[in-house]
Amino acid sequence: MAETAAAGTGMPQLDLSTFSNQIFWLVVTMVVLYFVMSRVALPRVAAVLADRRGTITSDIAAAEEYKLKAQQAEEAYNKALADARAEANRIVEAAKAEMQAELDVQIAKADAEISAKSAESERRIREIRDSALEMVTDVSKDVTGDILRLFDAKADARSVNAAVSARLKGGA
Repeated sequence: MAETAAAGTGMPQLDLSTFSNQIFWLVVTMVVLYFVMSRVALPRVAAVLADRRGTITSDIAAAEEYKLKAQQAEEAYNKALADARAEANRIVEAAKAEMQAELDVQIAKADAEISAKSAESERRIREIRDSALEMVTDVSKDVTGDILRLFDAKADARSVNAAVSARLKGGA
């Protein structure tokens, strides 16, 4: 008989006589959950989202500012590079003019004493060219180092010397 009574009752949630109680407690629970969510949880979530939105907005503004500064730095670098190249070209032209004047003097001497002084003139011309190239190299290294220091770039003397030497050997 106990088995028949247990089998006949079934699940209490499906018993129609307790539906009104279940519905009442369901409504009470839902109202409490609604108030807890709307008064406590959702304002906190909204505050976190607003903070994140503010952080993202400020980060984007900072990124735009850094982008503008980078563009200005690039423009200044390009201008300094163009100025350095113009200065190097001016030095090269002055060195060429100086070498040409010295060469003319040496040729005049060579014409007067062509047989005895021919080898000496060639040696002197080579020395003048070498010294002019060394001067151009030294000035280029100094100018490059100064430019790097102006931009607070970190470069040791060895890498600056290597870069200038490579640029002078490359031709441009």
